[in-house]
Formats: sequence, structure tokens, C-alpha cells
Amino acid sequence: PEPARAAAGTPVASGDHDRPVGQRRAGTTVGAPVRIADAATVRLLRPGDRVDVIAAGESVSGSQARVVARGARVTEVPEPPGDDGGALVVLSVPRDTAAELAGASATARLAVTLW
Repeated sequence: PEPARAAAGTPVASGDHDRPVGQRRAGTTVGAPVRIADAATVRLLRPGDRVDVIAAGESVSGSQARVVARGARVTEVPEPPGDDGGALVVLSVPRDTAAELAGASATARLAVTLW
């Protein structure tokens, strides 16, 4: 098959996203946009930094925190909006970790620690 081509007609590398799920490489990483609760912490981050992502939530038995991602590489730090709703950061993580991050963000506040 012919390789994928960019809009200008130049060849581009075919990534794992072109393969059926069962044929993807185990070590494939994806970009995962993650909303961190404390926008001021996100302002400390730069592309290339490594972070751990912690999910903190309330449960019947009290507050709980767990590490959702370890050593995730920061790939992008978009400008935060002016509101107090945290800030977005894009992390390069394995595909299964991206799913964990998405699930955790639906039920908990996310924070990061820098390496």
C-alpha cells in the first residue's frame, strides 16, 4: 500500500493509529490532554518535563489519592483560559495510561508532581 501523504503531497510516516487495535505495538505512546486542577502548577511546566499525575477524589471513607501516570513527558502547555477551572497540559503516555487519565479526570481532581 502507498504511504500516507501530507496535504502538500510529501510522504509521512504511518503511525500505529493506522493499524487495527490487535496489531498495534505495545509501547505506542499517544498525546493525552489532561486538565490539572491547579493552573499555577501547570505554569511551571515546560515541554520535555517529566511528571507524575495524581488523582485525588472524595469517597465515602474520606479523601483518597492515587498515582495514575508515572514519568509522563509533557509535550505541550497551552495557554490557560482566564477562568479558575484549572489548566490543560498535553502528556505523551502509553495508550492504556491515556485511558486511565481520561477515566480519572471524570471522577477526580488531577495534580502533577515534577521529576
